Amino acid sequence: MRVHFKAMESYGAGNVASQAVVANKVELIQMLFDGLIESMMSAQGHIQHGAIAEKGKSLARANRILFGLQGALDFEKGGDLASNLNELYSYVTRRLLHINMHNDLDALREVHGLMSEIRQAWRDVPSLLPARTSLTAH
Repeated sequence: MRVHFKAMESYGAGNVASQAVVANKVELIQMLFDGLIESMMSAQGHIQHGAIAEKGKSLARANRILFGLQGALDFEKGGDLASNLNELYSYVTRRLLHINMHNDLDALREVHGLMSEIRQAWRDVPSLLPARTSLTAH
């Protein structure tokens, strides 16, 4: 899954349409993180029950979501934050490969914790955005 945000940014900052776009971006990122966390938890259960094929599918889904999150990064506007997130996503991708090869539950708990912290940060974003105004406002 690849997420494209640059086209949506053409609305411009400060108007109602761009506020809605930002809110929609945040909601999309939150949904991706929810899917990532769910995939990791699913993989954990599959490892614990010896369901190796299902574990592989769950970890592959988690990797696809990570690639989508990486693809959504805007390095021009995001600066150091985007670079740091890119490095973190790359690290988690490598750890998921390790987890898949070794059924390493400790490593899975580690990356689950990291991604849960980032997910919580994204859950806090809406409270930092200006309140939405009516679509009829000018």
